[in-house]
Amino acid sequence: MRVTQSMLSSNMLRNLNTSYNKMSKYQDMLDSGSVISRPSDDPVVAVKGMGYRIDLDKNQQYQRNLREANTWLDTTDEALDQVGGALKRVKELIVQAANDTNTADDRQKINAEMQQIKGQLRDIANTKVGENYIFSGTHTNLPLYTDETGPQNPAITQNGAKNTIDINVFDGISMNINTSGTDLFGKIDGFMTEVTTLLQSGATGPEIGDALGLEVTSGANKIPGLDGIYENTLTARADVGARQNRVEMMENRLSLQEVNVTKQLSANEDTDYAKTITEMVTQESIHQAALSVGAKIIQQTLVDFIR
Repeated sequence: MRVTQSMLSSNMLRNLNTSYNKMSKYQDMLDSGSVISRPSDDPVVAVKGMGYRIDLDKNQQYQRNLREANTWLDTTDEALDQVGGALKRVKELIVQAANDTNTADDRQKINAEMQQIKGQLRDIANTKVGENYIFSGTHTNLPLYTDETGPQNPAITQNGAKNTIDINVFDGISMNINTSGTDLFGKIDGFMTEVTTLLQSGATGPEIGDALGLEVTSGANKIPGLDGIYENTLTARADVGARQNRVEMMENRLSLQEVNVTKQLSANEDTDYAKTITEMVTQESIHQAALSVGAKIIQQTLVDFIR
């Protein structure tokens, strides 16, 4: 086969174009910091990168869910702490009211404070996170207590109050973030109504003590109904604490997963600068050599044009 000048020129131009493309690719890798600029550059790398990004997106959503869970649980814990403090004060007032040395006027003053505590406990039952009532189950748009029967005798909302609110915290894992307020606050409100009714009736100290089952001892005063409610409050708070610990463990797990997936994504796509610079320099040397060889084969005017 006869090799013509045109064939030599075409081969040289094709090789130079290939060399330019390689140098352009290396330059893009150095500029962008990524081994690919489009999926067609390396479909395997592109598909793996998509998978890693999906994992990171899910991880970030789970972390947002856990932050929301923390807010709910922290607010619930604070509310139950306030309930416990209020119940302690109620017990102190009952012991005072049951003391027969107090006058009827004294007991009415105690009743006035009891009414305030009763209202405070109802306010706690209607605690909100943002626009959501935390003790109303899935009916977060409704307060646990409403004024359906009048401002002096609010009714407790039952619909949905026992339902749980679950959020996804990991693949296939969900957890409950709310605490049902129906039973706890229902018993509290019933007991408080019983106490205030007794005080308003003009009952004597012994009558109040007998009605509430008060046992006065040197060690500790016992009021069965109130003590049971207080224990229920402590149990609910312990459950919240256990869920707070679980949230903390899941946060640590997700943080570790985020670090690992980010490393995998980096290893899959990020440019190895030392290697790429070396390959770039090598390709530039090859390119210069190709130009030098071409200058001896092709007419000088053509080489000058190419340069």
